[in-house]
Amino acid sequence: MLRRVTGGFAHRPCPAVAVLSLCVAMLPSSGAGAPPAFRVCTDFHCDLTVPAALTEAQWQQISALFQTHASAEQERDEIRRAIAMLEELAGRITGTWRDKGGNFHLGSREGQLDCIAESRNTTTYLRLLEDARLLRWHSVEDRVMRRRWLVSDHWTAVIRERPGGGRFAVDSWYRDNGEPPCIQPLEDWRAGIYPDTCGDHVEET
Repeated sequence: MLRRVTGGFAHRPCPAVAVLSLCVAMLPSSGAGAPPAFRVCTDFHCDLTVPAALTEAQWQQISALFQTHASAEQERDEIRRAIAMLEELAGRITGTWRDKGGNFHLGSREGQLDCIAESRNTTTYLRLLEDARLLRWHSVEDRVMRRRWLVSDHWTAVIRERPGGGRFAVDSWYRDNGEPPCIQPLEDWRAGIYPDTCGDHVEET
């Protein structure tokens, strides 16, 4: 339950000139070219993961969302849209397009995710954006858990604004697959405050 996700991808050293082009392709490239394949949680608790990969054309659609870098606030909106698009694209590959906001059917529905799986997937997507150097105003941090009641643990992905150091929850659990996640100050999230901009409230179970 308290398993830690590291997220991201380690860059391997190039052992020889013969594989130099392959290693270069794995390095961050400011959004150019498709990222390496990644794994997506497809069930409650992330017990099962499925590999997924994006085409260069799909990644260019993601990269196009991050063009202005005008402000941290605007970038958080761009992150919301990018996560929604990545969820939709990954959902077509993995079957998580069926996911509904909250713990719908308590995991009995194929492709339904809980907050553990959602937070891991969102962290994976954020790491893809970070590794591609698409984020100017934010860095990606490890997931965070809150405990509001004795048996109610809830997880979220986290970003930190730079400069300034403000931390924000990026919580996709409340929304259906392909819908923008809720982004709010982490302390508000810890307190269980639900942002009005996130649509209908979903009760934690």
